[in-house]
Amino acid sequence: MKKALNNLTVRVLIAIVLGIITGIIFPQWADSLKLLADAFIKLIKMVIAPIVFFTVVIGIGSMGDMKKVGRIGGKALLYFEIVTTFALAIGLLIVNVIKPGQGFNTAGAKGGDISQYTEQAKAASHGAVEFFMNIIPDNIIAAMAKGELLPILFFAVLFGFALAAMGEKGKPVVTLFEKLADVFFGITNMVMKFSPIAAYGAMSFTIGKFGVASLLSLGKLMGSVYITMALFIIVVLGAVAKFYKFNILKFIAYIKEEILLVLGTSSSESALPKMMERLEKYGCSKSVVGLVVPTGYSFNLDGTAIYLSMAAMFIAQAYGVDMSIWQQLTLMGILMLTSKGAAGVTGSGFITLAATLAAFPSIPVEGIALLLGVDRFMSEARAITNLIGNGVATVVIAKTENEFHPQTVTETEPLNPSIKIAN
Repeated sequence: MKKALNNLTVRVLIAIVLGIITGIIFPQWADSLKLLADAFIKLIKMVIAPIVFFTVVIGIGSMGDMKKVGRIGGKALLYFEIVTTFALAIGLLIVNVIKPGQGFNTAGAKGGDISQYTEQAKAASHGAVEFFMNIIPDNIIAAMAKGELLPILFFAVLFGFALAAMGEKGKPVVTLFEKLADVFFGITNMVMKFSPIAAYGAMSFTIGKFGVASLLSLGKLMGSVYITMALFIIVVLGAVAKFYKFNILKFIAYIKEEILLVLGTSSSESALPKMMERLEKYGCSKSVVGLVVPTGYSFNLDGTAIYLSMAAMFIAQAYGVDMSIWQQLTLMGILMLTSKGAAGVTGSGFITLAATLAAFPSIPVEGIALLLGVDRFMSEARAITNLIGNGVATVVIAKTENEFHPQTVTETEPLNPSIKIAN
């Protein structure tokens, strides 16, 4: 029993159950516990920017071969686009079959305050030109301070290229960055010890604020989203994994601690540092992990893509908007762009949905108020799907580059016993 309680997975599971109980019994008190989750996520975000910067620079700087860097980056982006398109398509297909919004009472939308989301949506530029311009940081220190992942990634790539071009002269800098990266991963291990407390606070707040009853009114949509994401993981990602000769279920079991952390905090960012460490132990090279994972967190948001397509169609069905196949394909095209623009935006799924509907006037933007009560629950599913999708992508790219070297340990355990994982 004592050994089980020392395991991070068990502690997070217990915390989630206790959070649900607290939210049901003490809803008013539970509402204030959100600060526990917020504090933990801030602690994680504190180390994300430097970890992403150092790992990308190390990956490129130690690789040396610029053609190889370009090849890995090109493969990753092509893979992301293909798989994200599948995610959007499967979301549209299932929402058309199940029709969760049909016959829905839209009167509830009048009572929802959506102003904060529409204002944030306007502030976030989702046009193609603005999107690419925003990748270039005005000031890299400011981008680091704000945790803007895309500008940091852009600068890290340039820094890595410049370092690689220096050859032997750049090796001391790469060595220094490797030691600094180890320091930040050490900080992450310390922060992770508080993840059960964060999971408890987040779950207490969710149940206390929205209540279990709030799940019933939109249960059909939630069920549809969860089923779609499960099918996407098992069928689409499972087929990809099988083609590249690894088992999706064993891989999910291997990253179970990271999945439970995301489940508790509803943020895939909370697991980013540990996920990178875990993938290296799984067998992916440091250079591939350093390039693919941070890029995937910006461009490979499979769960967000599924949510956006299904939520938009749900609102259309709820308001009786009959969408032709061509309108749905147009919506899918807009979502392919806006889902990328969601990168690094807090509450990105909801804000990006508002931005998408603003660009697609056939669907009333005020309809997002219908989702206010349950978006928090669906955010967990999309964050977990994003996490698994990025993990699979990293393994795939590593295998195609012959940069995958698993050690003789089972997939459900750490692949390097000499490296301790916080638990």
